[in-house]
Amino acid sequence: MTVTEALRAAAERLAATSDTARLDAELLMAHALGASRSDLLLRHMRDGVPDGFAGLVERRAAREPVAHILGEQEFYGLTFKVTPATLIPRGDSETIVSAALECASDARRVLDMGTGSGALLLAFLSECRGADGIGIDASTDALAVAQVNAERLGLRACASFRHASWHDAGWAAGLGRFDLVLCNPPYVELDAALDPDVRRFEPASALFAGPEGLDDYRAIIPQLGGLLSPGGAAVLEIGASQDRAVAGLAEAAGFAVTLHRDLAGRPRALVLR
Repeated sequence: MTVTEALRAAAERLAATSDTARLDAELLMAHALGASRSDLLLRHMRDGVPDGFAGLVERRAAREPVAHILGEQEFYGLTFKVTPATLIPRGDSETIVSAALECASDARRVLDMGTGSGALLLAFLSECRGADGIGIDASTDALAVAQVNAERLGLRACASFRHASWHDAGWAAGLGRFDLVLCNPPYVELDAALDPDVRRFEPASALFAGPEGLDDYRAIIPQLGGLLSPGGAAVLEIGASQDRAVAGLAEAAGFAVTLHRDLAGRPRALVLR
């Protein structure tokens, strides 16, 4: 069987569980070949099928995310290591980075609350090389992934990471103040209907935030005043139907709020000043 034939069969196998079956098959084949997807399509379509490809397809058929199978995900033009300890960086979250660059491109101290893979912090620092950043997370496993990503992206000198939870008293002691705070907190309702790819494979602690999905905003927003420098800004990711509720929490805490939408036109980021 050639690669062409195997890709066709794999796409058919994955069609029942994936909306991107053909793309998934191509990415898995490229991984099995040790090639890029473009090289696969240009140079390897008539090759024999590499060992291990069938096993990768079966993992994807069981709903394991492609990013976990590959061990990496592209975000803001950068390639990040990902593991089951972190959320998979998604294109929608690039809105957070874009909003931060628009409102705080001159930031010199940046805090990323719930850094996970480090995607938000490291993407921002890659664009603002004069800035330094700290990422905090309650998961030591996630922090280890973020540290690897900082090293791989050549940003270790300007990015550091700290084990901390915003739910713990005194967690920010000694951190000082920041020109920019980034945060993609848990914001999914406990009973939300999620794809098995997400519910079974991504960390629940980074997804769920009470019956309304607002519990972590209620914890974070009142603390921002003590974290921001004068004139500083916080950029929070929100769910597509949460803009009014989260903006209301922010305004009640004394912040002016600006909404940014993602490429699909959905509410995605709130800038608080």
